[in-house]
Amino acid sequence: MKYIRDFALAIALTAASYYMGTLLVSGGINWWEALLIGITVVSLGAITEGLNAPIWLIILVPFPVGMLLLYFFLNTTVIMWFSTYLMTLLIYTLIHMLVSYSFQFHSLIPAWKLRTNPSAR
Repeated sequence: MKYIRDFALAIALTAASYYMGTLLVSGGINWWEALLIGITVVSLGAITEGLNAPIWLIILVPFPVGMLLLYFFLNTTVIMWFSTYLMTLLIYTLIHMLVSYSFQFHSLIPAWKLRTNPSAR
């Protein structure tokens, strides 16, 4: 049950970063488009993890798919898309820093754990 909860939370936080990033830079995408990107990106990461891939590949695989979906949904110039993607990554990283440090939720960027449980050592 914890895996499903973490999976759903990762989707929601990823979708939120795409939604906010596009809203700040390029006028936004629909909420369902952000959700579709979140579902796709997190699912690809989970599938890659399920195949016992190294951590760098788990992080790398979803990036191009998220970038392509964002480009498709924005339907704008490459410069605007890239600026929007950079804003999305900034928001995604800030969200990761907050939830990783405060709540020990490391599913957004698994290789970058900002605080670990001291009792687990």
